[in-house]
Amino acid sequence: ENVEMLTRFAAVFHTNDSDPVGPIRSGRKQDVDLLESFNAPLFAWSGGNAEVTKLIRASTMVDLSHSSANNEGGYRRESSRSAPHNLLADTSKLWTLAPEGAQPPQAQFIYRAADEAIPATARETGGAKLTMDGVKVLWEWNADFSRFVRSQDDKPHVDIDDVRVNAANVVVLYVQYSKSGYSPVAKTKGSGEAWVFTAGKLFQGTWERDDAAKPFTLKDTAGNPIKLTPGNTWVELTRVGKGISFLPGTDPTSFTYP
Repeated sequence: ENVEMLTRFAAVFHTNDSDPVGPIRSGRKQDVDLLESFNAPLFAWSGGNAEVTKLIRASTMVDLSHSSANNEGGYRRESSRSAPHNLLADTSKLWTLAPEGAQPPQAQFIYRAADEAIPATARETGGAKLTMDGVKVLWEWNADFSRFVRSQDDKPHVDIDDVRVNAANVVVLYVQYSKSGYSPVAKTKGSGEAWVFTAGKLFQGTWERDDAAKPFTLKDTAGNPIKLTPGNTWVELTRVGKGISFLPGTDPTSFTYP
């Protein structure tokens, strides 16, 4: 999601721990609509202004802010990093703070069976270049790895272990952004254009959602549900007109970002 000329990542941990997880940053108004479909998710955040704090506490999300779940959530500052990019926590501890009777989230996407053919509405792709306000994003299909790999600002995007950020699926949702003060707010209720990258293919279609408590509905140009490859999925909330795809074998440095 776009923030002030930067991006923020909303990382969803459904099955696997991440001890530690971070850096954890402030909440945003757009987080409420984006995440409520996860069925009262545990929301770890560093804090926020009074308006954002009121919205989050009034939502169905479970408030696990730095101030609300400090010791119990494993929150601490990492001395090797500079503030505010040094707040960490542990998912294994955060999960213990789930309310009694908490239920798992509904499925967010539809997945393709192992023996299921990819529909003809998909075409071969080499990846996509996206402009996320002040950040340039490149996703490239790696056939040897059978994953899409990510670059940011023309450098490989790697994690703390120097592993390239990668995904089985990349879902680009073209959304409108309004403004709240200096902060952009993604409009994730309604409908718009969607590009779904999966298994080296690109589906161009639509997204639709009339209720923040429901997952996005993704359909191809024939009106059929778009099915993803089992595995992790990265969703990019991109401004309308700020993405371009390219064919396999194309040098992505040969054309500019949109």
